[in-house]
Amino acid sequence: MNDALPIVTLDGPAGVGKTTLARRVADNLGLSYLDTGAMFRCLALKLGPGAEKLPEKELRSRCAQWTFTLAGHGAHSALLCNDMPVGGEIRTEEVGMLAARIATVPTVREILCAIQRTLGNRYSLVVEGRDMGTVVFPTARFKFFLDAAPEVRALRRLRDLEERGEGVDLASLTSQIRQRDSLDRNRPIAPLRPAKDAFVIDTSNLDIEGVLNAILQHICAHDGAHFFPSINVMY
Repeated sequence: MNDALPIVTLDGPAGVGKTTLARRVADNLGLSYLDTGAMFRCLALKLGPGAEKLPEKELRSRCAQWTFTLAGHGAHSALLCNDMPVGGEIRTEEVGMLAARIATVPTVREILCAIQRTLGNRYSLVVEGRDMGTVVFPTARFKFFLDAAPEVRALRRLRDLEERGEGVDLASLTSQIRQRDSLDRNRPIAPLRPAKDAFVIDTSNLDIEGVLNAILQHICAHDGAHFFPSINVMY
């Protein structure tokens, strides 16, 4: 792992705002940002439905067709798959469910964990996902776990989709998030849970700025200014 600057991990369930917050934190700290959920979604889309049932040898062979790299820093960080930017095609609810299914497969988790650690050795990162602080980067200096009620997350997701011109029923969206939570929290391999040393933030009654400031304040209170002289916190 890169010793020049620490790794910052943000874990939490679907729809809690990890992606937006991780980009903002990375921008504030001047680090690269890694969206590990996008890696699972990208693989899920490329592998297609039923990939979780593939024989291990075939699954490894197919996954080996794709490599992941990073470009840029802060809000301009980009995840590349085979040197092509990963785009909005992975952000549908259907792909999210496919990703949750392949995330239960030990082989897939092993492959992506190795890639994520390799990237952590090359870059100082703000990294978000489901098990970043518990499994992938257990020695990360700054660990956060973000959570919110399923109904709150569903409403936020609904607003995001409406802004993109996509019509989704709130009840259906809430049900999908509950299903995703069940898959994530109850899988036998790396279930979703806070690391013992993570700072837990309930975002139900906070906007993005409120959560961002809570994260940055915590980093500052734990020697963060030593690593990030330009950190900007509103007290």
